[in-house]
Amino acid sequence: MPTPLPPAQLLESLHWRYATQKFDPAKKIPEASWHALEQALVLTPSSIGLQPWKFVVVTDPAMKAKLVPASYGQQKTADCSHFVVLSVRKDLDHEHVDRHIARMVEIRGVTTESLGKFRQMATGNLDRARTEGRLDHWQTHQVFIALGQFMVSAAVLGIDTCPMEGIEPAKFDEILGLVGTPYSTVVACAAGYRLADDKYAGVKKVRFKPEDVIVRI
Repeated sequence: MPTPLPPAQLLESLHWRYATQKFDPAKKIPEASWHALEQALVLTPSSIGLQPWKFVVVTDPAMKAKLVPASYGQQKTADCSHFVVLSVRKDLDHEHVDRHIARMVEIRGVTTESLGKFRQMATGNLDRARTEGRLDHWQTHQVFIALGQFMVSAAVLGIDTCPMEGIEPAKFDEILGLVGTPYSTVVACAAGYRLADDKYAGVKKVRFKPEDVIVRI
């Protein structure tokens, strides 16, 4: 069991983080810290463990610059250290389930046959969601779990982020070569370090009182 993070330290990190608007283009995330953030994405929980996503990490300055117009001109797309595009696996199929099962066999040392009931349950749920027209909607929700995990992990490491739904997904797909693949852009997140003159860094957070949003039963 890992050493628990002191509660006060967690809250300090969450109070410190904000949707960074101005990134310092000269400051880059250290390799070890970025590796940890990539692993945080990989370790994100998902429904039935199917991991219906691909995370495109953009660090090339020219590529980030191409994404700025498709980000409604937001300069943070280019100025951040790492720009992450979170995409969803569309029309999740039985082949994807089988890939997951193969990975379970590899990691846990079990047999494919022993996972027969799991496969039946997983494919049955996907087929039912597909028939009801909610399959891609369901899987898209999973991507936002990854976004949240990424942002909290970054805050704990002292790395700034800004979640970005203000993008044009179809144009992102074209620029990143996702057109014609099973994947489609959902949301993006800029990561790096804030500029000292970002006026939003010192603005107090405005949140409803805990008793207004938390119900204890």
